[in-house]
Amino acid sequence: MAKRALGPAALRVAQAVQAAWPGECIVGCSGGADSLALALGAQWVAEQRGGSVTAVVVDHGLQEGSPEIAARVADLLRERGLHVEIARVTVDATDGGVEAAAREARLGALAAFELPVLLGHTLDDQAETVLLGLLRGSGTRSLAGMADQRDQFLRPLLGLRRADTVAACQEWGVTPWSDPMNDELRYARVAIRHHLAALGEAVGRDLAPALARTAQLARADADLLDDLAAQAVQIDGDLAVADLAQLPDALRWRVLHRWLGRLAPSAEFQHVHAVDKLITAWRGQGPIAVPGGQVLRRDGALSVR
Repeated sequence: MAKRALGPAALRVAQAVQAAWPGECIVGCSGGADSLALALGAQWVAEQRGGSVTAVVVDHGLQEGSPEIAARVADLLRERGLHVEIARVTVDATDGGVEAAAREARLGALAAFELPVLLGHTLDDQAETVLLGLLRGSGTRSLAGMADQRDQFLRPLLGLRRADTVAACQEWGVTPWSDPMNDELRYARVAIRHHLAALGEAVGRDLAPALARTAQLARADADLLDDLAAQAVQIDGDLAVADLAQLPDALRWRVLHRWLGRLAPSAEFQHVHAVDKLITAWRGQGPIAVPGGQVLRRDGALSVR
C-alpha cells in the first residue's frame, strides 16, 4: 500500500534509491529538487526496508545568508521526519575555480561521516559532465562522466531526469530551494547547462540521453584500458623504455599518466605527450619539464628528478 501511495515520479525516485540501498547512509542535501527528492526517497526506502538516513546540509559560506538558508533546508527535512546535520565548510579556491573547490569541500564533509553517501546527480547532470569533459579534451576517462558508485559515494538517480525530481517534490508537497548561483553563467557548469538546452532546441532533439549513453560506453572502455595499463608496466620506480615502446598508444599514455601522477596529480595530456617523445621520438634530447620536476631518459629508462 505504501508504494501505491506515492506519485509516479516519487515512486521512480524511491525505486531508484531502493535498487542501490546500502542500509545506513548519509544523503547530501542542498535543498534543491534533486537532493531533496533523494532525501525523501531514501527516507521512504528506510521505512520499507529498514536502515537509517541522515541528511547532511553543507553550508559552503559562499553566499550572504548561507547559514539561514542551510537552517531552512534542515528545518524542512526535520519536518518530514529526517535526522539532519548541518556541516559548515571553508572553500579555498586559491588552487582552482570556486566550483571545484566547493565540490571538494562538500565531498570531504560528507565523507567524514564514514558511511555510504547518496548524491542526487541525475542523467542531466551526467550529460553536462560529459560535455564539460569533451570541452577539456581530456580523453576517454573525461568522457566517462560520473560513476554510479565510487568508493563510499553512490548516485542512484543517474538514470532519472531532472524533471523527475522536480515532479517528485511536487508530489511530496515540498518546495525546493532555488540556488541563485545556478543562474550565473560565469560558472562553467551553469553555462554548459544553458548552452546544452539551446543546442537541443537548435537540432530538435533531447541530447542528454545520448550524452549519458556516451558516458556509459566511455566508462567501460576507460576501465578496461586502465586495467590493461596497470597490468602492462609497474610504475613503482624508473620506467624501462623497452617495456613502454612495445605498448599501443592508448596503454603507453595511460602508464605515463599514472606514473607522472605520483609526482604531480595535476599532470595533463600535454605533459604525457611531451614525455612520450622521449620514447617514440628519441634524439638524445634533454629533460622534459613537468609539474613538480623533470623527466629524463638515461640508460634506457625514464626517471624523475
